[in-house]
Amino acid sequence: MTLPTAPFNLQRPALTHCSNCGAVLESRVPPGDGHHRLVCPACGTIHYENPKLIVGCLPVWEGKLLLCRRAIEPRYGYWTLPAGFMENGETTADGAARETLEEAGAQVNNLVPFSIIDVSYVHQVHFFFLADLANLDFSPGEESLEVRLFAEEEIPWSELAFYTVIETMHLYYEDRKAGKYGFHNLQLRAKPVP
Repeated sequence: MTLPTAPFNLQRPALTHCSNCGAVLESRVPPGDGHHRLVCPACGTIHYENPKLIVGCLPVWEGKLLLCRRAIEPRYGYWTLPAGFMENGETTADGAARETLEEAGAQVNNLVPFSIIDVSYVHQVHFFFLADLANLDFSPGEESLEVRLFAEEEIPWSELAFYTVIETMHLYYEDRKAGKYGFHNLQLRAKPVP
């Protein structure tokens, strides 16, 4: 089976000025560091750019998965698991539950770490929790066109938004077939070939 991949927009405005004093930043290796960083020549502030953490859930109800059809780019109109950027001040589980509530209007409980996928080519880490839907009271949030429960045979595999979601769902169904759920760690160093 050939899995679809998602185009990622790696372009973002480059940081050019120091948030501390406003001076123009320079790229250099600070003393004691091994990486180029954006450094302010005026005040010495080092501006670190580190990977972003994406957190989400595999919300399950009687063996079915709750998926959201995206109302935003990237991948508008494609299906995905509820997930998004973790916010400061929350735990990974809190963030995954919040994203599920925001995108699917669904409450989850019994969150268990399920998969972590390093997506180094876009400077992200995707962390999914296996979770139970608390009830069937769900509805699309602002970032979703629709939300629906899918049995395995109903999954629209060719319409899934992201490779990390596809891999996480494959792992879920493999574990379910084996009768035991594990914790999975994958690395994507380059964009997968469709």
